[in-house]
Formats: sequence, structure tokens, C-alpha cells
Amino acid sequence: MADMTENRGGETETAAARRSPLTKRGGGDPGSRGRTTIADGVVEKIAGLAARDVDGVHAMGSGLSRTFGAVRDRVPGGAKSVSRGVKVEVGEVQAALDLEIVVEYGVSIADVARDVRENVITAVERMTGLEVVEVNIAVSDVKLPDEEEEEPERRIQ
Repeated sequence: MADMTENRGGETETAAARRSPLTKRGGGDPGSRGRTTIADGVVEKIAGLAARDVDGVHAMGSGLSRTFGAVRDRVPGGAKSVSRGVKVEVGEVQAALDLEIVVEYGVSIADVARDVRENVITAVERMTGLEVVEVNIAVSDVKLPDEEEEEPERRIQ
């Protein structure tokens, strides 16, 4: 039986209605009033970090973008780009992602791609609430064990 009380006008109200005046007054859950938008860059960062966490992923992006990124990282005040190699399209409720990765030599590319896809989808959906409809992965290079990192020459010694 509901806990009923009588107010000044002789009407009765339940204890639950007394505890939540916001839902009665504004109509609906306060958490659902308004709109949340998520920028493409936010999803790119989440996906970039999630992809880098997978064993077998050496780097993100093509050789040229990694070279430019290495130069940018050396500029004072320049931030490391966690979204390098990630492109996204974000709609109101869905997102589609394209990733470009470099894998370590000797790993199964199919397994790494599957693990990247699973990790990215889980992270993006958990953090944003968006439905990830696809994650396309392009493997642009393989890091050989004896290959040196692509570092641009330093101008100042």
C-alpha cells in the first residue's frame, strides 16, 4: 500500500512524488533534458588510445604522418597526437572509424586487427554511448625487428 498523505487542497500524494519534485514539475528524468554532442576529436582520441593498447600494434598512421608527428612532438609546447592514424565520422547516435596501424613483425595481422576492433568498439561505446557501426583497419607497414625508428634528423646537436 502506498504511503499517502493529504496536502492543503485535500489531494493525496505518494511518498515517491514528495521525494522527486523535479520529475513532477519539469516532465521527465532530469538527466534526459537537453542534448549531449561529442566531437569527432574526442572519439579519435579514445580510439587511438584503445588501439595502441593492443599487443602487436607498433604505431598508428602511415610513415609520412608518423614522421610529421615526430617532428611536431619535438616542438616545444607541441602535444603528442594520440589520434594519429584515426579518422571518424560521428552522428547523433552512431560512429564509424577508420584506423591505420603498423604491426610488429611476426604477429598475426588478422588477430591484431580483431583485437584492435574489439578494444576500440568497447572503449568508444562505453565512454560515449555511441553505437560503433564499423571499424575499418588498414595495415600500412610492418615493423621489422632490426629496423630503426623513423626519426627525423636533428638540426641542432
